[in-house]
Parts: sequence; C-alpha cells; structure tokens
Amino acid sequence: MPATAFRVADLHDLDAAFTIRETVFVAEQGVPAALENDEHDRRDARHYLARAPDGTPAGAARWRETAGGVKLERFAVLPAFRNQEIGATLLHAVLADVRAELPAATVYLNAQLRAVPFYARHGFQKVGEMFEEAGIQHFKMVLGG
Repeated sequence: MPATAFRVADLHDLDAAFTIRETVFVAEQGVPAALENDEHDRRDARHYLARAPDGTPAGAARWRETAGGVKLERFAVLPAFRNQEIGATLLHAVLADVRAELPAATVYLNAQLRAVPFYARHGFQKVGEMFEEAGIQHFKMVLGG
C-alpha cells in the first residue's frame, strides 16, 4: 500500500499534522514556535496530513488564499520518512484540491533552499532573489503553466 495524503477533517488528524510541524520546524530547524503557529492555522488555512504505507502520520502541509493567489505552506516530512515519496504524495493531494477549488489561481510558495530542487521537479520555478525567513534561506517559487 502506498503513502496517502488527504485534507484534514477531524481534530485527531489536525493534532497529528501540528505535531509533525512542531517536530520538523521547531525541534529540528529551530523555528520559534510563535512563528510556526500563526493565526491562519485556525482561521483560513486548509490542512493536510500524509500517512506512510503502514498508516503512521508522516507529513503535513497547509494552503491558503492570499492577495497573490494560493500559497502553499508548512510542508513538513518527519526525518524517518524522507526520500520515500511522502512529500510528493502530499504535494499532489494539495495541488489536486487547489485546482478543484481555485483552478485559475496562481500557486506559489516560499521554499527552503534545500527543498528548491524538490519543488522544481514538480513544476515550480524560482522567482526573485533568495531571502531569509525564520533564520532559514528561502526562494519564492511559482507553479508554472
């Protein structure tokens, strides 16, 4: 059975997604918790959870509408599950929902420097100069045609 990813529909899965984000961003990368959790989490973001083939929560993401289009955010995969297609499964689930809900919207994200090749493989292109966010280097990337 392959990995799966889906839009969060209950508090149990939302808690699992938040726990993954806290593990990756706060504990592993040193992002301050106050920056990692923002007002969008409970207001306007749509949350996703990825499960490994055995059902273990392995990845999380969210997206929301902004003035610039649809912004994909908070993509995180637990270290034990990296390089196993969890991120790709998550990205495909998110993009399928975005296209269904807002087919004409510009889709963009701020990719950590080490994730730029991953997003480039999935059709995103770098826009502008590198910048720092939460002490981590990023590039804005926009989904092509």
